[in-house]
Amino acid sequence: MVMMVGMITKETEARFVVEKSSISVLSPFDLRSKHDAAIGNFGVADYGGSMVGSVVYPQKPDSTFGCSKFEGDKPFKAKSSSRPTILLLDRGDCFFALKAWNAQQAGASALIVADNTDEPLITMDSPEASSIADNFIDKLTIPSALIQKSFAQILKDALQKSDQEVLLKLDWSESLPHPDHRVEYELWTNSNDECGVRCDQQMNFIKDFKGHAQILEKQGYTMFTPHYITWFCPKPFVLSDQCRLQCINHGRYCAPDPEQDFGEGYNGKDVVFENLRQLCVHRVANETNRSWVWWDYVTDFHIRCSMKKKKYTKECAEDVIKSLGLPNEKIQKCMGDPEADVENEVLNFEQESQLGRGSRGDVTILPTLVINNVQYRGKLERTGVLRAICAGFKETTDPPICLSGDLETNECLERNGGCWMDSKTGISACKDTFRGRVCECPTINGVQYRGDGYTSCEAFGAGRCTVNNGGCWSDIRNGKKFSACSESNITGCSCPRGFRGDGRTCEDIDECKEGLACQCDGCTCKDTYGGYECKCKGDKLYIADQDACIERKASKFAWFVSLLVLGVVASAGLAGYVFYRYRLRAYMDSEIMAIMAQYMPLDNQHPNQVVNHENEPLHQSSTV
Repeated sequence: MVMMVGMITKETEARFVVEKSSISVLSPFDLRSKHDAAIGNFGVADYGGSMVGSVVYPQKPDSTFGCSKFEGDKPFKAKSSSRPTILLLDRGDCFFALKAWNAQQAGASALIVADNTDEPLITMDSPEASSIADNFIDKLTIPSALIQKSFAQILKDALQKSDQEVLLKLDWSESLPHPDHRVEYELWTNSNDECGVRCDQQMNFIKDFKGHAQILEKQGYTMFTPHYITWFCPKPFVLSDQCRLQCINHGRYCAPDPEQDFGEGYNGKDVVFENLRQLCVHRVANETNRSWVWWDYVTDFHIRCSMKKKKYTKECAEDVIKSLGLPNEKIQKCMGDPEADVENEVLNFEQESQLGRGSRGDVTILPTLVINNVQYRGKLERTGVLRAICAGFKETTDPPICLSGDLETNECLERNGGCWMDSKTGISACKDTFRGRVCECPTINGVQYRGDGYTSCEAFGAGRCTVNNGGCWSDIRNGKKFSACSESNITGCSCPRGFRGDGRTCEDIDECKEGLACQCDGCTCKDTYGGYECKCKGDKLYIADQDACIERKASKFAWFVSLLVLGVVASAGLAGYVFYRYRLRAYMDSEIMAIMAQYMPLDNQHPNQVVNHENEPLHQSSTV
């Protein structure tokens, strides 16, 4: 029975994702160049990393396709861990994934497949459900890539000369964009659980990856969006039973019949409607900043409402929604009416999103994972996907989970990654990242270091002396601290008074020996740490600023004269103040009385008598 549905595409042939310049020829020297490759949709690509290996092409003609197990015990196993084997095989005669499995069993660390025609590169996909594929697909761990026929011929010709090793670098470090501190990724999936190996694969991934996904989402490291592929029914067949049973909204949105039989079980329209519900669950949950609840709903729905249990129903779905505390009425409003002859805003967006944008390519395979707008290639399993997501973070913004030993090697552990380090405190400029390491001067307890990160880092700014004394010299003698770091300077080191040096090291100055102090007649000099002591003969007093000794009696007389002068000055000031205050008070009183005389009647005037003072001058009145 033929399904009369079509997929939304811009062109007849789907566009595939090709890794530009991802393979480099390192040797022979005259063949140095870069070439494109298409990563296989199976195995584990080393996203964020690279591999340098020696190319091997089977010598026996009947072995070049790699469709059967190679003779011997791991004939392509690398002779040293530093030079892994990259096996080159020809396309044809069997599944791509089977070639990769036989290569892995033979000891190869990676597989490149030579295309057999001159054409644009395609994605090597894993086979559909088969007894053969079931035995090895999940066990594939080596990366695979398809290369162009012309490039493969160059490699074969170089290997045939046998005069030198052919070295390739498979580079996935830039396969995923890593622009900032947040990774945006999407999963194209399906609620149908009766589609065989593919359905089981995607559901197992969702269950296994759920924990990582929710932690990354809650902490703001990622933004996840689910997607679902839908088809449309050609207009001439909209009223047919096939479209009526597989589509909603009058043939606009369709899905294949789960059992491939319209007469039994569930229909394609049931799948489309549940896909729509799962999209709306994510939208509604996202409105309340709980977008990660989608993972709970999908896994719970699969457990409680599977097709195998005959519970793939609206009622079961609403029970799951209720158990998760989601507003069912909002979800229903988001879904709309599936029987109406109108477009659905949510599903329209899904159909538009299937079309390739930029480097992403069209979504043609289910399930498909897209990370930072680039399609993920490789086995859809927890560790492989987590590695790919980690490769999408900008250096130094990686979440802690990406820096675990299971995912990457801490390059700062060996020789500090070649970066600057303060041997006294262990402060280091090496920062481990998923993609490698960066040498960047650190910030310690709010104190910023600056420099090139490789050979030097210097603390600067306020508070720099609180961290390792700003990298400057310091010493403590007899309970007194001496430091070359000054809070008044934002950078640099300067030896304190009584010491000389570059500030990183300082040594005490012997002022007595070098004649820098205590040179007066009758002086006796004794050097101390950071200073000196100078004494005068007899009862004389040493004046450091003048480097001179004076009589103590003279000093007492001088103090007496000084105090006498100060007393006279103080007395004069006090007398002046008293005189000034008396004169000022008298003047203010007279002025106030004059003003009052103009507005208030005198005691000897009759109350009804009007006196004209308009032309009288302001004068001082007296009560005497």
